[in-house]
Amino acid sequence: MVDPATHKTPTFIMAVETPNPLLSTQKSSDGLQIALHPLVLLTISDYVTRHTLRQQAGPIVGALLGEQNGREITIEHAFDCLLIEVDGELILNAAWFEDRLQQMKDVHKAPALDLVGWYTILPPSGPQPIHLPIHRQILTSYNESAILLGFHPTAVLERSAGGKLPITIYESKYETEEAAVDSGEDKEMKDVESQLGLKFKELPYSVETGEAEMISVDFVARGGGNATAVDGTVKKAAAAAGTEDVKGKGKTRAAKKSEEEETDDTKATNQNPLSREDEELIASLTAKANAIKMLQARINLISVYLQNLPPSYVSDTVPEGVESEGKNYTPVNHSILRSIQALLTRLSLLVPADSTAFEHELLSEQNDVNLVSLLSTITNSIKDVRETGKKSLVVEAQKGIRMKGGGDRGIWEGGASSGSGIAGVGDLMN
Repeated sequence: MVDPATHKTPTFIMAVETPNPLLSTQKSSDGLQIALHPLVLLTISDYVTRHTLRQQAGPIVGALLGEQNGREITIEHAFDCLLIEVDGELILNAAWFEDRLQQMKDVHKAPALDLVGWYTILPPSGPQPIHLPIHRQILTSYNESAILLGFHPTAVLERSAGGKLPITIYESKYETEEAAVDSGEDKEMKDVESQLGLKFKELPYSVETGEAEMISVDFVARGGGNATAVDGTVKKAAAAAGTEDVKGKGKTRAAKKSEEEETDDTKATNQNPLSREDEELIASLTAKANAIKMLQARINLISVYLQNLPPSYVSDTVPEGVESEGKNYTPVNHSILRSIQALLTRLSLLVPADSTAFEHELLSEQNDVNLVSLLSTITNSIKDVRETGKKSLVVEAQKGIRMKGGGDRGIWEGGASSGSGIAGVGDLMN
């Protein structure tokens, strides 16, 4: 393209990104396998939020707890760390960190968790030289194969739906760095000593979660839509203004304050009449309801995914020209389809194939239970009748003794009628 003003072809200069010298360029044959739990992401997000709203100074650094079995590492818990500056470098406060790490180990004993790495905020380009002192400290004192989890705030601002998580996990290793040799015809080539330098390499990871974590993450995700940031400076200014207005009131102010506190305590007590058992029951029912809602959401997601697949993947008999109508179908993922097929195969273990036989067997079991319950009721009734007969025998015996004492021996003799031949109560029970 020729510029009409200068009649010259403009020169386009392309911007070339400088590669990060701390990232490794070597290919590794076997890398670590990382299993990340959502609880770690919630902890990091909470720490970043608190650090920002409180306007705290200093970098965001925390430790990662998990298990390491060979080349497999799980990241299950995290906690924030305290830093100190030594010789112009930020490192961990060793005494504080060791005490906190031991406390976390004491809490998480089954299964036993240990330090597997640390996390901080990183740019998308990767680790920077400022992060090396902390990483070397952890490698030297706590874990020789510690990993680094980098959180990217800029990726959060993009808000790409269904995109990658704004984190990157790195492993570290020492690689040789050859010093640069000056090129020239008149210079003599000399042996260059190789040096070991700390390099980072990105690792793939997978997200693993349990049922409790899934419910927690779903609850946080639903509540995050209604969450709002509150500026604490406004509350502080209002509190300061209120203090100036009531300043100088003395004992009257203190008396009114105590009355207000008592009234608030009384209201709080009256507004929470539930017992501890009721609260536990409500919490259990809420957890079950959230689990059912999550199950329904997953089923709806699978249904929508299958409905948007090309017709050839849904039915064997598809008319010609149906898929060429220009409709945008969902990209086919064979691993997801295999997982859905495996799920459908396992459903036969829960739902009986022969419903008629199952209902007949269920009815038979119900009849057996009802029969046992009826026999138990009859047995209890017979027991009550025997008790009533024994009590009646005692009463009739006492009446017979009193009648003998009155001289009428012809009517009662041993608790039974002597002339009629009818058996007494005692004979019935025998």
